[in-house]
Amino acid sequence: MPIGDENNEEIHKQIDVFLKGKSIDLIIGGPPCQAYSLVGRSRSKTKMEGDPRNYLFIQYADYLERYKPKMFVFENVLGLKSAKGGHYLEEMEKIFNKKGYQIKLHTLEAKNFGVLQNRKRIIILGWQKNRKVNISNLEEIATESNYLVKDLLNDLPVIKAGEGADRFLNYKTETTDYLKSHALRNGIDILTQHVARPHREQDKEIYKIAVQKWDKKQERLNYNDLPERLKTHNNRTSFFDRFKVVAADLPYSQTVVAHIAKDGHYYIHPDSKQNRSISIREAARLQSFPDDYYFEGEKEGANRTAAFKQIGNAVPPLMAKSIAIKINEILS
Repeated sequence: MPIGDENNEEIHKQIDVFLKGKSIDLIIGGPPCQAYSLVGRSRSKTKMEGDPRNYLFIQYADYLERYKPKMFVFENVLGLKSAKGGHYLEEMEKIFNKKGYQIKLHTLEAKNFGVLQNRKRIIILGWQKNRKVNISNLEEIATESNYLVKDLLNDLPVIKAGEGADRFLNYKTETTDYLKSHALRNGIDILTQHVARPHREQDKEIYKIAVQKWDKKQERLNYNDLPERLKTHNNRTSFFDRFKVVAADLPYSQTVVAHIAKDGHYYIHPDSKQNRSISIREAARLQSFPDDYYFEGEKEGANRTAAFKQIGNAVPPLMAKSIAIKINEILS
């Protein structure tokens, strides 16, 4: 149920029943990032001007006022700093301060928290102004990783475009050190949602070219370098890397975003024999979700799209866990 004036009363009722008069230590959330992201603005004809999502942080602030948590966590994209010349960030600080909270902004990289993905995000920590808390830099809790993307792909069964199963597949091999040490494979031996979307023959031909270019030269595919017969996009002046391989021999992948729900061109599987974009489970692993996490769809048949969207919009659990441990120390 979306947060907003039309639903807030019902949401408050449900929360109040759950709370039973208890106080709240922490609220966690963040408005849709498309309103602030550089890519979202570049793709929007209006540069996101007038989009109601730009001001969803006001709704967030109203929840802070109603429930008065000791602290809050607010996550968003780096573009929040520059959106409308920093106007939205300034407005957030003003309204959070008005509601009784001080804030501190942190810029975190998911790859520094065991996540095999290049994902930079802003984390805003807020706390009640009347509380004396020691907010250190969250950047200091980062850890080093010596793993490669192949360490989260190699145990999964080989599937081609349009293949796989939503439930009850078996793993191809035993777990890897990465999957075990980071609890992505956590004792459950039945694999779910290893499903690949179908692709047109033309796209599969492009995928093969992209993988071969990476394997032979460690180079990314430039869209304008494709044979003319394979170029169907009218835009030839931007988004040259719209077809991109999730390289198995790198320590992290490109950022997984919600656009993966629309097509998989930016997330091509590194095995040319499979010749497809990554599956739901592979995308979930890049975000560091454990294999026993199942992504539900709103209705039967729409599960793949819903799952990809949830994964792309998520905060990587391994990074979230590190932040949660730090906040628990502060609250304790």
